[in-house]
Amino acid sequence: MNLNDKTKAVSAGGQFTFSNSRLTVQRMGYGAMQLAGPGVWGPPKDTDEAVKVLRTAVEAGINHIDTSDFYGPHVTNEIIQKALHPYAKDLVIVTKIGCVRPSAKVWQRADSPEELTQAVHDNLRNLNLDVLDIVNYRVMGTEFGPTDNSVAKQMETLAELKQKGLIRHIGISNATAEQIEEAQKITDIVCVQNSYNLANREDDMLIDKLAEQGIAYVPYFPLGGFNPLQSSILTEISEELGCKPMQTALAWLLHRSPNILLIPGTSSSAHLLENISSADIKLSGEALDALDKIAEK
Repeated sequence: MNLNDKTKAVSAGGQFTFSNSRLTVQRMGYGAMQLAGPGVWGPPKDTDEAVKVLRTAVEAGINHIDTSDFYGPHVTNEIIQKALHPYAKDLVIVTKIGCVRPSAKVWQRADSPEELTQAVHDNLRNLNLDVLDIVNYRVMGTEFGPTDNSVAKQMETLAELKQKGLIRHIGISNATAEQIEEAQKITDIVCVQNSYNLANREDDMLIDKLAEQGIAYVPYFPLGGFNPLQSSILTEISEELGCKPMQTALAWLLHRSPNILLIPGTSSSAHLLENISSADIKLSGEALDALDKIAEK
């Protein structure tokens, strides 16, 4: 797959402009979480390959990179800076805050005004930026999903940081519809990051509602996360298309709604190219109908 083919594939996924902004991105983006070491802790085994993955993504036309300073911690942001700074004018870096990593297996809630402010400054420093394009507040729920706690104080803090010029736009992650509505009463929300894929369709109604408002929906675990997608239907359709099941699953997400932005992560250049290729996969109405039924099983 040469550079021209990669660029065509990324473009085939289409573009999206974040609401109330001048930020336009390709819908096929890149998530940097896997650039850190095992368990998203410490440095990667091969820093040179991590740098190569980022540069290959940008060369292919990807201009939406998702990251967080608690990946590593600090590791992915430092690699992004090493690989891509000074950044291209159209590159949109989206980060998230609300968590700290005191040790390898711990993801600890950190969302007091002081902790959120410190997190913003950490991201600015490690990415070498004066202002962050988009900051998502990551609601720390349970291992099974979001909780219903109020997000008002956290949104007020981010709104203040935006007013100070440290943040351009605000998003929210791992949030319920009620929490999103609460956040919108305090500040503009330009994107929502929740768990969603072919088999996990709980946010179907939310996605459609956000699309009506012009708000981006960015699914994390688009391929199932720690429990990779497995389906005979997905396998059969992929064989007919001549591609891998995970590529078909990503293509389905792009077909699902025009406000869905993809940020599949990988630490492999070869895997990155496979993900990019999925943006150019055309799914027939019959294939889409069959794939839609996976969540019903």
